[in-house]
Amino acid sequence: MKKTLIRGATIVTMDQQGDLLGADILIDGSEIKEIAKHINVQADQTIEGAGYIVIPGLINAHMHTWQTALRGVASNWTLLEYFQKMHSGLATVFEPEDLYIANKMGALNQINCGTTTLVDWCHNNKTPEHNDAAIKGLQESGIRAAFFHGTPKPEPKEGEVPFWERPHPRKELERLALQYGSHDLITIGTAILGPHYSTLDVALHDFMMAKELNMIASMHQGGGPPRTPEGWEVLESKGLLGPAINIVHGHALSDEQLKRFCDLGMTFSATAESEMSQGHGHPLTGRLRDFGKAPSLGVDLESVCGGEMFIQARIALGIQRSLDNFSYREKHGTIPSTSTITTREALRWITIEGARVIGQLDRIGTLRAGKQADLVMIRASDLNMQPVNDPVSAVIMQTSLANIENVMIAGEWKKKNGQLVNVQLAPQIEHLNSSAKKITQALGLL
Repeated sequence: MKKTLIRGATIVTMDQQGDLLGADILIDGSEIKEIAKHINVQADQTIEGAGYIVIPGLINAHMHTWQTALRGVASNWTLLEYFQKMHSGLATVFEPEDLYIANKMGALNQINCGTTTLVDWCHNNKTPEHNDAAIKGLQESGIRAAFFHGTPKPEPKEGEVPFWERPHPRKELERLALQYGSHDLITIGTAILGPHYSTLDVALHDFMMAKELNMIASMHQGGGPPRTPEGWEVLESKGLLGPAINIVHGHALSDEQLKRFCDLGMTFSATAESEMSQGHGHPLTGRLRDFGKAPSLGVDLESVCGGEMFIQARIALGIQRSLDNFSYREKHGTIPSTSTITTREALRWITIEGARVIGQLDRIGTLRAGKQADLVMIRASDLNMQPVNDPVSAVIMQTSLANIENVMIAGEWKKKNGQLVNVQLAPQIEHLNSSAKKITQALGLL
């Protein structure tokens, strides 16, 4: 197997080894073989790491990648406008080819920004052909992805069964698992309605289905009153809640519910920028911390905001610090003596906690021998990064897309010397623009 040696870098492992200055990483095939101050080995490729910070590959724990061609379309919409104009409007004219190019280009952008794992929450997939096209786009990008299979959510027409009364299509999930389950970089999960957006019968069916198929079940929670207010209590009484359940947003949960769910090991994904923009409310970050837990983070909607996970971490960190500081001043009449959240904790949200959501913390999320070689090399010699007094703070507070020099996924360089590897962008950007024009003109929005 091919061996790659990165020599003399500042390495933020996010693991027990901590931060190492002037250290080496040896990659053997798709795995990290060793991390040490000096590794004496003959490698097929040696990369000089002086002037670079190496971090685990970032994990975007929640994104509707099918909206890549609609960047900026929903930036001024509230959540209610989004439901009407996106799910009952623009989404209805998507063909499989639109999902393919959106997922491919959205995933390539994630790689370009330092994300190595994408949770693609796909809920505009009305046919098996839409699913196959979406997964094909992810595969061709080279990203590590969890494809969370959802269902479309248009307002029902007269005589139609509304989406909230439709059980999740188990046969299609089984087909996807059989067809793509052996792909090393693709895993299949479920993007179900959950009790907030479905009837109790549908929620019970979907949770039981996910459990029987041994799949992660992710769902939105929030955005108006729940359709099944008693749903969570019933699901819990049936033993259907646990670490394989992921809640996105979660603003409608009471503190009592949230504590129980934390105790059950459930995971939570916040999308701070879109949540605050569209009217969800403040991210769950502080409430989770009160119960000893932490969120993963996602971009959510590139139709609303940009795709950089560093920005999502900064926004989530900044808003929770602001809330904490305001609460302290209200109580004590003065500024707190220290910050409540460190930048290292924010880096955990976009690495470790993202891996936890998809049940792959044993493979990704930190840099450690035996784990997958998913990593990012940040050019720390750039003007905006110097001097690097604290590598973790430099990563969270200073780093931008401009500093992402190299990105590796499963031991393969997907971005090298600041450029995506083996990608001809011009014709694919043209394809993406054609898709955007077709979709928006069909409904006269632009």
